[in-house]
Amino acid sequence: MKVLVVAAHPDDEVLGCGGTAARLVAEGNDVHFAILGEGLTSRQADRGSTDANHLATLHRQAHAAASKLGVKDLSLHKLPDNRLDTLPLLDLVKIVEELIERVEPDILYTHHGGDLNIDHGIIHRAVLTATRPTPGQPVKEIYAFEVPSSTEWAFQRLESPFRPNVFIDVARTLDAKIAAMECYESEARNFPHPRSPEGLRAIAMRWGSVAGCRAAEAFELVRSIRL
Repeated sequence: MKVLVVAAHPDDEVLGCGGTAARLVAEGNDVHFAILGEGLTSRQADRGSTDANHLATLHRQAHAAASKLGVKDLSLHKLPDNRLDTLPLLDLVKIVEELIERVEPDILYTHHGGDLNIDHGIIHRAVLTATRPTPGQPVKEIYAFEVPSSTEWAFQRLESPFRPNVFIDVARTLDAKIAAMECYESEARNFPHPRSPEGLRAIAMRWGSVAGCRAAEAFELVRSIRL
């Protein structure tokens, strides 16, 4: 199978489905990562004041994380961080459509629409628009993932709450996910932050206990079409 992961920021792809991506690769599938936002400039009042070297370092870390997971390729689109609401939705849809045309994925993973981070919700909508089930649409399954420190921090007050109904056993690939996250030196945090190694293990163990395995990643099935 061909699998496409569409994420808003560098590290979202690892946090959301890093263990699943590593498992899919180990099982012989082609996994492609696409990150639409550049991931850094919102930390400055003026986007233009961000150090270009820091941004380049973050993007090198994204490539290193992808390598840890064994994904086939990574594309970085470098749109303004946490400012995707300032762009026409159509521009984002066109990017996702071009990715789908190039990759021809059977399965697509992306953000949950009710996350606290505004870019996550916008990416979710752009993906749904770009994957309308018209004749010739290659994407047959769409899954929404959670991003620790965004999905749960909405506290189920944004529509719609994350309601996972698909769980993937990642006991054998959880270490690869954590190793990939460690590539993001500027994005990882110390415990008890959800993006800490301990936090990621706790989340995986929690979902594993729900699904009857040692560790799992949780997803909400958006659509599945069998022809």
